[in-house]
Amino acid sequence: MFTLTKRIEISGAHRLSLPYPSKCQNLHGHNWIVIIKCQSETLDENGMVVDFTKIKKVVKLLDHANVNDVINEGREGKPLNPTAENIAYWLCHKIPNCVEVSVQESEGNVAVYAK
Repeated sequence: MFTLTKRIEISGAHRLSLPYPSKCQNLHGHNWIVIIKCQSETLDENGMVVDFTKIKKVVKLLDHANVNDVINEGREGKPLNPTAENIAYWLCHKIPNCVEVSVQESEGNVAVYAK
């Protein structure tokens, strides 16, 4: 099994839709640390699990963006509430051979999604 990981830091803004009062309902920003893990039994014609630039291209869709506007396709066709958990889910399903995504929203707050 071949495994690769890529760590990328991005900055973006989001607003959460919550059924209780929270300051996170207001538009605010984070400097997220995203770690992508991809795996494959075989390598492509270039000898790669997935090209690092393909991973970066997907993650950079969220960089300096309003994440609410980017993560607009979720489970069952419903928009995703842009929590760290849903950002991890969205990225994992957008990146070829991705098996796990870790999203650190702030020091000590990390969400992980694994297929």
